[in-house]
Amino acid sequence: MAHVHAVVITVSDACSRGMREDKSGEALVQLLRDIGAEIVATKIVPDDLDPLSDLLRALADQADVNLVITTGGTGFSPRDNTPEATRAVIERDAPGLSEAMRMETLKQTPMAMISRGVCGIRSGTLIVNLPGSPKGVRESFAVIQPVLNHAIALLGDDPEGSRH
Repeated sequence: MAHVHAVVITVSDACSRGMREDKSGEALVQLLRDIGAEIVATKIVPDDLDPLSDLLRALADQADVNLVITTGGTGFSPRDNTPEATRAVIERDAPGLSEAMRMETLKQTPMAMISRGVCGIRSGTLIVNLPGSPKGVRESFAVIQPVLNHAIALLGDDPEGSRH
């Protein structure tokens, strides 16, 4: 089984200013720990496009990171820039993950239709955009969790999952 070395990024103006508690980031950290992932770092950043792109690029290029998961910034609001920041840095698309999350979570809520989250690969690191609510994080993560270790193993050129 591949070892997941994850960074969790909460993209939220309110959380970055300390105006709201980061419940979705906390939920995501717990879900990752539950599958045995090592949390390399957690970050809370505002919804600014260029700084977020720069952060995603820097983290994906780190040798000790193979998964970057964002929560927040995926909706229709003018400040929701997470998908654009992700598209700016990924080298390859991973549309099956985002399609599966939308398809499955649509069974729980019609709001899944307005999630613009994307997934992709950069420097052997998987980048995944999740919604900005704890419920959305839990439901979306449950969809991709069964393939996460295998996907990380493949990115590390280790289809058997024995890397690390």
